[in-house]
Amino acid sequence: MTKILNSYALDRWFVPQEGLTDIPSAVDGRVVARTSTRGLDLAAMVRHAREVGGPALRALTFHERADMLKALAAHLGAHKEALYALAADTGATKRDNFIDIDGGIGTLFAYASRGRRELPGERFVVEGGPEGLSKGGSFIGLHILTPLRGVAVHVNAFNFPCWGLLEKLAPAILAGVPVITKPATATAYVAEAVVRLIVEANILPKGALQLVCGSAGDLLDHLTGQDVLSFTGSAQTSQLLRDHPVVSRNAVRFIAERDSLNAAVLGPDASEGAPEFDLFIKEVVREMTVKAGQKCTAIRRIIVPRAQESAVIAALKAQLAKITLGDPRRDDVRMGPLASLAQRDAARAAVAQIAQEAEIVFGDPDAAEPIGADARAGAFMAPVLLRCARPLAAVTPHAVEAFGPVATVMAYDRLDDAVALVAKGEGSLVASVFTYDPQVADTLVFGIAAHHGRLLVLDRDCAGESTGHGSPMPGLVHGGPGRAGGGEEMGGLRGVFHYMQRTALEGSPARLSALSRTWLSGAPAPVTAEHPFKRDYEALHVGDTVETASRVISLDDIEHFAHFTGDTFYAHMDEAAAKANPFFPGRVAHGYLILSFAAGLFVDPAPGPLLANYGLDTLRFLKPVSPGDAIRVRLTVKHKQPGRRPEYGEVRWDAEVFNQNGETVARYELLTMSARAVKEAPVRLAV
Repeated sequence: MTKILNSYALDRWFVPQEGLTDIPSAVDGRVVARTSTRGLDLAAMVRHAREVGGPALRALTFHERADMLKALAAHLGAHKEALYALAADTGATKRDNFIDIDGGIGTLFAYASRGRRELPGERFVVEGGPEGLSKGGSFIGLHILTPLRGVAVHVNAFNFPCWGLLEKLAPAILAGVPVITKPATATAYVAEAVVRLIVEANILPKGALQLVCGSAGDLLDHLTGQDVLSFTGSAQTSQLLRDHPVVSRNAVRFIAERDSLNAAVLGPDASEGAPEFDLFIKEVVREMTVKAGQKCTAIRRIIVPRAQESAVIAALKAQLAKITLGDPRRDDVRMGPLASLAQRDAARAAVAQIAQEAEIVFGDPDAAEPIGADARAGAFMAPVLLRCARPLAAVTPHAVEAFGPVATVMAYDRLDDAVALVAKGEGSLVASVFTYDPQVADTLVFGIAAHHGRLLVLDRDCAGESTGHGSPMPGLVHGGPGRAGGGEEMGGLRGVFHYMQRTALEGSPARLSALSRTWLSGAPAPVTAEHPFKRDYEALHVGDTVETASRVISLDDIEHFAHFTGDTFYAHMDEAAAKANPFFPGRVAHGYLILSFAAGLFVDPAPGPLLANYGLDTLRFLKPVSPGDAIRVRLTVKHKQPGRRPEYGEVRWDAEVFNQNGETVARYELLTMSARAVKEAPVRLAV
């Protein structure tokens, strides 16, 4: 019985009854699912996201949201084999599914980890330090980031039904913004299965995730300036969305990742037989055949030195001839069909356009002999390699994307010509440079960087661990300028901040310290009667301060430190040479001696709640300390946040070292771990 895909709206499954559209298998053409959104109240879905999902997510801290993502990743990982089996009808081989399914799950894990490591245990982010706005210091500014009070609408492409959904979902949920996801209809049955697993896990709050299977209808009509619209797909559809009157009028945040004629450039030093030549051939063949070339990051333009053109074509033909085409479920098949007959026909039509200015040197776009499948029923297309003889004068190879196993070889004479050829793509998601020559790498990278969101410089040194040309990574930006859409996704916390509003706060140091939960210079810093190191995490308060006694630094101290450590730099040991230095009045104390003596002044030696010092940040030595000077320290609790385990919390201290004249000689932030008296309650994952 053919499956009818459901949408997930208002925390329940919606079963369409009419207007159903058939979704055929890419392998054999049989109908694998049917879908429709007729009768689905899209306006109510948007309201539900704003009124239920948004408040529930914003009530959680970044750390709690990160824990939810980690739990989701683990749940999906435990059920990924079912997704693998289902995705075969999209034309995906096991290799393809690893990229889509395991890649999507890995992205959830990556954002969970970054959320715990790099974001505070709060519901907002302080961005940067304070800005002084007045002479006396009583009026300052500070930037904060807070979640948008809207919904993230994600419109995804057919080629990555799992990864495309999850790589957009992860940063939005971590930011505290609910999601309505709308997969491409051709492979929506995989996306629906992913959402079913997420719903069954009961990890996300109500209203945090909703699913539209089928037409988007009037969904965009209900968006406001608090919403985000993120799209992956064709340039034509992207333009329709960007130009939607509501999106334009309400200045809806719009992120697009779309058509991209990505290039791979072989350096003139990488002649046949060089490791970089072999890496180049391997990477081009992989990008032409993984997902049957249906990747927005796939290599479309193969740019090579003219002296190597014949060798490159011969090597590519030899490797492409080994690619086995057929039923993706078979172990002996390297490449499956395209996602649909419509996609195959579109790729064939694009090849015909490109062939007006290029010649086909390998493959026949209209002929395929799949293993274990019927070429007439499935969307099969053999790899096609073209050669453009006059690429600088050509138009279609730089303007028409055949979204399938298709790429075009283009030769250049000078590096400047290679840069010009890459630029003719008018903006791409990614390009690769294959060279071992540092000057070639420098010329190519800085010649083409402005046209790309990501560049891979691949050589023998990094090839063993490289993730490859076509693999966007969670910590790096995925997007590109111009033709590629101008948007950015992922990129670590950059992707999270797309879903947050940057606001400049103005006020007194005391007020902004209270609002930001971070002590700022000029705010009250009450000196405590009890040493702060004797207080457990809960008993410490932002602003708590200890002021130490002073200690005189003698010449004997400096010489002892120098001989003990081996740091006999002349500024510490030679009076005449030190005076000749424009920065020193004569012999001075080592900076690290100052730090060591400062620690001796403020450390409480007995065992206590303070468990460990794990580092320093923002250390600056601001004024030399001469023999006979006396130093003292003011130590203030700057910020607190729960640790990765409930037994401790992390405390950031502002440490300022003064001389006998009250002048600051050093300043830094001390990082410690303090024991917790009350263990952190377990994170509530189901709401």
